[in-house]
Amino acid sequence: LSPKTRNSQVELYQSGDVDYLVATDAIGMGLNMDIDEIYFSNLKNGAVLVDISSRALHFWSEDENTYKLYPSSVPMTDDLTRRGRTSITRKVTGPSWRPTPSMKKRNPEWPDFIGPGPDNPLGSHALYLNWQYFRIHGTHDTRKIGRRSSNGCIGLYNEHIEDLFQLTKIGTQVLLI
Repeated sequence: LSPKTRNSQVELYQSGDVDYLVATDAIGMGLNMDIDEIYFSNLKNGAVLVDISSRALHFWSEDENTYKLYPSSVPMTDDLTRRGRTSITRKVTGPSWRPTPSMKKRNPEWPDFIGPGPDNPLGSHALYLNWQYFRIHGTHDTRKIGRRSSNGCIGLYNEHIEDLFQLTKIGTQVLLI
C-alpha cells in the first residue's frame, strides 16, 4: 500500500470511523500505524496485543525495531475469556501444570498435577500474567492453534513461545481485546 493509503487508514481509525479489527488487520499487514496511539501509551518493556477475534498475538519491542505476529489458540467460550490490560510477571521454562478449581470441577477425571514434558498442556515455556490462572504458553497439541480451544489461556506453537519468551521481559505490557 502507498503511504497515502496507509495514512488514510490511520486517520480513519483515529476518527473512530473504523473499529479495532480493521486497525489490527492493518497493523498485522505491516502498515505504518502508530501503535502507541492505538493501544498503548508507550512501548516501555515492549507490548503484547492478543486479538481474541482474529486468534493472533502481536509483539512490539520497546525500541520499535521488532514486530512479531503469531497465530494463537484462544479460550473456548466468552465466559472463559478475559479481556483488558495486564503484564508479564513471571517467565518459566519447562512449566508445571495444575488445573484451576473450575477446570477440576468441569473435568474431575483430570490429574491434579503434570510436570514438565510432552504431556504438559503448557508446552515448553509459559509467561505468567498478573491475572491468576491466565498465561501465554506453548502447546504440544498443535491442532489447538488457530482455534477456540483453551480454558482461558493464550496458546502458541512451542517454537513461537520460545521466540516470544526471549523477546519479552518481566513487566512487558499485555492487552487482550
